[in-house]
Amino acid sequence: MLPKHLSRTTPLLTATSLVAAALVLSACDKTASKPDAGASAATPAPAQPAGEHGFDGAINAADFAQHVKILASDEFEGRAPGSAGEEKTVQYLQAQFQRMGLKPGNGDSYFQTVPMVETTADEATSLTLQVKGQPRELKFGTDMVVGTRTGQPEVKVDGSDLVFVGYGVNAPEQQWNDYAGVDVKGKTVVMFVNDPGFHGQDATLFEGKRMTYYGRWTYKFEEAARQGAKAALIIHDTAGASYGWDVVKNSWSGAQFDLPAKDDPEPRLPVQGWISNDVARKLLGDLGQNLDQLYQAAGKRGFKAIPLQAKASVDLKSKISEKSSRNVVARLDGAKRPDEAIVYMAHWDHLGNHTGEGGHEGHGADAKTTGPDTIYNGAIDNASGVAGILEIAEAFSKQTPPPDRSLLFLAVTLEESGLLGSKYYVAHPTVPLNKTVAVINLDAMPIIGKARDMTVVGYGSSELEDILKTVADGQQRVLHAEATPQDGFYFRSDHFNFAKAGVPALYAKGGDDLIDGGVEAGKKAQIDYRDNRYHKPADEFDAAWKLDGLVQDLDALYGVGKVLAGNEQWPNWYEGNAFRAAHDTLMAPPAK
Repeated sequence: MLPKHLSRTTPLLTATSLVAAALVLSACDKTASKPDAGASAATPAPAQPAGEHGFDGAINAADFAQHVKILASDEFEGRAPGSAGEEKTVQYLQAQFQRMGLKPGNGDSYFQTVPMVETTADEATSLTLQVKGQPRELKFGTDMVVGTRTGQPEVKVDGSDLVFVGYGVNAPEQQWNDYAGVDVKGKTVVMFVNDPGFHGQDATLFEGKRMTYYGRWTYKFEEAARQGAKAALIIHDTAGASYGWDVVKNSWSGAQFDLPAKDDPEPRLPVQGWISNDVARKLLGDLGQNLDQLYQAAGKRGFKAIPLQAKASVDLKSKISEKSSRNVVARLDGAKRPDEAIVYMAHWDHLGNHTGEGGHEGHGADAKTTGPDTIYNGAIDNASGVAGILEIAEAFSKQTPPPDRSLLFLAVTLEESGLLGSKYYVAHPTVPLNKTVAVINLDAMPIIGKARDMTVVGYGSSELEDILKTVADGQQRVLHAEATPQDGFYFRSDHFNFAKAGVPALYAKGGDDLIDGGVEAGKKAQIDYRDNRYHKPADEFDAAWKLDGLVQDLDALYGVGKVLAGNEQWPNWYEGNAFRAAHDTLMAPPAK
């Protein structure tokens, strides 16, 4: 996510030459409306998929950087699903897997088609609030963002009563129900992000600092839909969301993607979105409520929803199109137990090119335009993870002796749209889930140098951590939980869909205690990434990245898979983990 400084002396094959054949095909369809349902393994690969770069069998910084340079180049246009950037990306990944000698992972194809509905809200949309009879207009992007998951080109909300429902949580096992005693059918619910107790720092509620799924915005919209609400608005705050308003605005503007309703049985709201903290503070103040006091009140047991003397109206027009995107799946057959597999995964998609939108000045050395940079290159998020699984795949393909179990390398789409590619794969796995030994997820890998530690997101979850600990001990590193468990990162990446299905999942990366600069330097670098590059055009490749720690991280994650691929162990979730019951059900022998 740092500014690009690609050297012109570095041999770098352009994206155009990488996927010339793909561009010829996509030129016939300027909208990239629907990729082929299943490209055959026989699809010709580019003649020189990596240019003049010679890849080594061992995990190394030069190979990793080469992959990221290409995947995060301006020519890949931010890798938006359904775009020409997708075509370049999936063709590049197929070419790399073919070069390594890996087999197609979905029958005779490297691709798994993921159906999607693309919805682009009209950003001229405004949300009108009647506050004590006086109209107040909220502007898209500045004051609020809204969208729909209905697949309908026009959705109207007319004079819907506002109800403040605290954190919007209904958790019977926690004896907590923000909807108790209130009927929100047809109404617009307004709520906080994160878990009850977060803003009041009450460690006795839910899991203390660690965000649960109830704190995620996705859950809150799902629950509001189950309760029959017409619309739902989350009040943004940077601490509770773990990102600023600009991230919300960037993520919700432009095309949004979803699985078709037939492929996703979860209930859906007609309208859902966010309002800024400033807007909420002013609105609630005009209604006789104090936002800071509501943070405290909503975090206490016995909180009751508050009907507000306000109504919401919106006429949301959207451009709707049915398309498809693709997961990329490659397979290395095990020598002894090929029906059992360990999955390495990363999401390839990012936010695309927001043409016409102001961005930061300047582009990387591969850019051919001047002026504001509107390409969200996604170098760290998540060209880094994709490059990581490519490096690990390369290492396994050269491993002697070969692994006993199979390895599956899964690059999924539509993560930025709600983990949809992985959600679809889990519903349609190419290796049965009860034959999937474990999933190892790579997402936003640190490029800040060697560390004395490794961060395990969701630390204390599964027996995969026992294997990782042994590997990390050999690197003289220690494992620990993420520094900010309140941010809910465990629920924000693709392994979560596997976890919900019961498959043990590991999400780990380099830590903050850097060899050069210690914890202070590590935290400073992570904050800089979050504030200046995360989901921004500045997420670009930088030749000055410190990749020695990244190589160490990849070696460790490869080591976990190597152990599992060479033995007969079936790791489980730790006793008491929320996903253990799903795993036990998944692995239970069929009833006679």
